[in-house]
Amino acid sequence: MDPKWVAQAALTVGLAVISAVVFLLLRCQGRGRPFGPAGWRLALTVSLLTGGLSAGVALAGHALLDDALATVLGAVAPSGLWLSQMRAKQDERRSLGREVATFWLVSLLTRLDQAMAEDERVWCEKRVDPSWNVYELSLAAARYHERIRDRLSADDRRRERVHARLDAVERRLDVAALIEDGAARSKVATALTLSRHTRTPRYERYLGNLNRLHGVLRHDAENDVLRLLAAAYRAGYRSLPGYVPPSRARAGERAIRAR
Repeated sequence: MDPKWVAQAALTVGLAVISAVVFLLLRCQGRGRPFGPAGWRLALTVSLLTGGLSAGVALAGHALLDDALATVLGAVAPSGLWLSQMRAKQDERRSLGREVATFWLVSLLTRLDQAMAEDERVWCEKRVDPSWNVYELSLAAARYHERIRDRLSADDRRRERVHARLDAVERRLDVAALIEDGAARSKVATALTLSRHTRTPRYERYLGNLNRLHGVLRHDAENDVLRLLAAAYRAGYRSLPGYVPPSRARAGERAIRAR
């Protein structure tokens, strides 16, 4: 086998795979982390298959193209797969030929999206402690909002509704705190009407059972904190540290000094 052809084939395959990785990262930008713990195998499979397929097509046409052109074709061909998927979202009438040709890619990308969503869920849930009380959860939301707000652009902040989410958390937890303090049912009912985030039939239905209402308010507040964290994750701010309430931080320091 001609050593020159072997070297050319290796270069073509290498560039095609690198190109496939780059275009996969571009495709997943703002969606999640394709090479995360749950998705890296799928991401690697997609990259190798699309890169290998593109390189194979380029090498098959080697007899008709010069070496440099064949290598360039192998490097840029993966972009066609991503561009075809982007156009497919805008084109409701997809041809049967395109469906058949890209079925394997669509299937893999769907599974990759699910894996990225799982990685995002795990990352977010690690930063919300179910044992926090209402006050600690409110402090955590404020701290996360402060850090995330400075990392997102103005457009991202509007799109992710980061200010509205913090306001929703605080208003819901204000009512939950009233219930914890033993406020009268009439006072809790009035508090629900003070914010658009709590002025809903969903909460009014539970006024007959304040303990249940407290749980629902806290659950919804936690979900908004998770959505706030998800905005940071999708924006690439994955070094965000988990919040530790001051009282627990001091307890941890005392335990370390006592050893």
